[in-house]
Amino acid sequence: MEPFDLAQSFIENSRKDLPATALGEAFRVTLENLGFPYFACCSHVDPCSPPSDAVMLYNYPVSWVTAYSERRLHEIDPVMVHAERTLVPFCWDAPDFRSPLSTPQSDMLAEARSVGLSRGYTIPMRRRRTATCGASCSVISDSSAISAYNYFAAQLVCTFLYERLLDDLLLAHDPRPAISLTPRECQCLELVAEGKSDWAIGQILRISEHTAHRHVENAKRRLGVTTRSHAVVRASQLREISVGDVSRADSVSDFG
Repeated sequence: MEPFDLAQSFIENSRKDLPATALGEAFRVTLENLGFPYFACCSHVDPCSPPSDAVMLYNYPVSWVTAYSERRLHEIDPVMVHAERTLVPFCWDAPDFRSPLSTPQSDMLAEARSVGLSRGYTIPMRRRRTATCGASCSVISDSSAISAYNYFAAQLVCTFLYERLLDDLLLAHDPRPAISLTPRECQCLELVAEGKSDWAIGQILRISEHTAHRHVENAKRRLGVTTRSHAVVRASQLREISVGDVSRADSVSDFG
């Protein structure tokens, strides 16, 4: 199955009233099929003593999680620190992530690598006003040859899962106002889901780059999100667009 089809299948299943255990298992299977055997979709807190409003879903080795908690490594975790400073996904071997690390942080990553937690890719999660701490989703690839499409699909799946878990945790009893996008906004978001820039969207829809940008920004505002990736996820959650129905682009580098 293609990466986008895997992502869409997970999103469709997540719309059902699945219990947390079933949702977590569907998430694990989807990421494994995308080439990511390990994951951690978590609030930036002690994983063994999380507060009541924390999101906590991971399958890292138990020995590592126990040692991580006992040594309070969440207080220096470079992945969490970096994820608090940006909304842009990042690889753990990227120079701008590696260069400012302290010796204890570098040692921590070396220990993680020794238990199979290397080649990490982290998607920072936007913080809602009600959240008391930041959060991120990290996936660990099983190969250095993972396709960009697989990373893109993992980003969609992780963002969707986090939003779903947060909704279940914090907003279960809060009514959500109805949201409806215009047909043009839906078209633009479907092209954003392909990785198209505002200029490319304008060329395809025969509108100006400025108009394309305005449609995307209006969609973000209606959906109550701040990034293009979250707009795609939220619109898919609300069934305004379908990720599996958009055509596959040659590149996903413009997605962000």
